[in-house]
Amino acid sequence: MPESAEEVQARIQTAVGEGGRLPMPPVHEWEIFPWELIDGELVPKVVEVIEAEPPRAGADGVGCFSCVGDGNAIRIWENDRWKVTHPPAPTGLPLVLWLHSKEHLDFADMGDDLAAEYGRLSVWLCRIIERMPHIGRVHVCRWGDGSEHLHTWFLARTARLSPVLGSFAAEWDEMLPPPPEEVWRADLRAVATKLANHDGFALV
Repeated sequence: MPESAEEVQARIQTAVGEGGRLPMPPVHEWEIFPWELIDGELVPKVVEVIEAEPPRAGADGVGCFSCVGDGNAIRIWENDRWKVTHPPAPTGLPLVLWLHSKEHLDFADMGDDLAAEYGRLSVWLCRIIERMPHIGRVHVCRWGDGSEHLHTWFLARTARLSPVLGSFAAEWDEMLPPPPEEVWRADLRAVATKLANHDGFALV
């Protein structure tokens, strides 16, 4: 069962003390970080036009982590056309999962049948995770600028934990201390088992 807001807060206080701030992750080093520090003020970067879109990882299936295995991710569920993976270790949010197509394609390449299956799987994942205790919301994200192979993020945030909300939940995932591994693994098993009740096979 995912931890409550009080349990997460207790782990934060153990790490940094009451009223303390978590250490800043190196988001300022990310190429996509939209701000820069000038004269002590955080300001948006200057928008520029580049010659062409940069190639994404695994373009045309060459060197694609999802096609040749799963990279560092670990599979918890699959059917004939889809797989669900997770990071190799717990991160700050209760659960971070990825839904990948097994075929090397992008969102706009899906036929209607595959798109319908994607929709059902996404709804089932959200329904399963959001019905777990202490989960406030599941953010479903597809950015698409990193890897060409279709994959969608499912970010589960703890209920009642302010200000861990909205699109910045992805950044909080980098900052919050991870949950105990045994709690995290039990939650992964619960999601995979319940998803397998609908379709496919649990692998954990």
